Amino acid sequence: MNQNDVILKADNLYFSYDGGQSFSLNGLSLEIKKGSRTAFLGPNGSGKSTFFLCCNGIHKPSSGCLCFHGKPVSYTKKALLELRQKVGIVFQDPDNQLFSASVYQEISFGLLNLGMEKEKAAKQVEAIMEQMEITPYRHKPVHALSGGQKKQVSIADILVMKPEIVIMDEPASALDPRHAALVDSAVRQMSQEGITVMLATHDTDYAFAWADEIVLLKDGRVLSQGEPVSLFSDKELLHAAGLKQPAVLTLFDALCQKGVLKNSLEIPRTMDALTRYIQTCVHL
Repeated sequence: MNQNDVILKADNLYFSYDGGQSFSLNGLSLEIKKGSRTAFLGPNGSGKSTFFLCCNGIHKPSSGCLCFHGKPVSYTKKALLELRQKVGIVFQDPDNQLFSASVYQEISFGLLNLGMEKEKAAKQVEAIMEQMEITPYRHKPVHALSGGQKKQVSIADILVMKPEIVIMDEPASALDPRHAALVDSAVRQMSQEGITVMLATHDTDYAFAWADEIVLLKDGRVLSQGEPVSLFSDKELLHAAGLKQPAVLTLFDALCQKGVLKNSLEIPRTMDALTRYIQTCVHL
């Protein structure tokens, strides 16, 4: 990977919540390419959330180095403010992120806190509210929103700052199908706009369909990092990570073994793509 393409680099990161008796990050090293879609998978306690909190300076690693655009992250107040403008986190639980009285105040807070003129801030806030389909809630108290609506606001909170990296911890967790689809649409639009997206998920089917790169974490370190097809084809590796193979890949392999499909075909990443293969065979 060309170092000019690397937006975020972790080099031998350690982090402890208990003064060094145990480590949630245990020598974690990886590189994230600018504009990429990276899915982080691994069991609970593998270090995903802790690493994310290090990425925008909420946690300072016990040792090791985190670099953003090739420069080590500084932990001065000014440097952290600049970092958090460029690296935004959408927490798994929106209640850990939202604190303002109304939706409009919540989304405009960061811009106004940076000294942006009210008129310019208002235009950005209105545009993001429309994008996230939350304009009707603009004057509604944040605490009165549903879980799905809170998630939409928490994403708008980050996007309005025009970040370079958006980190999402289990973005569709506990959402109904409609709000899960809205969040998925927002994630895909971020990628189209060139934003680097990092997300944690337990959903191997989603990760396989969406990601450019997969990072498997275990015990606070990187077990493996690579392209979805090669990584999810390694059953021993998946077993070591406690993960199931994506359903579309398992089904594709079975159909190839039965002679229904040819294994020379490009491996489908979604059920829709696999269905098209099957339909083509049926019509032959």
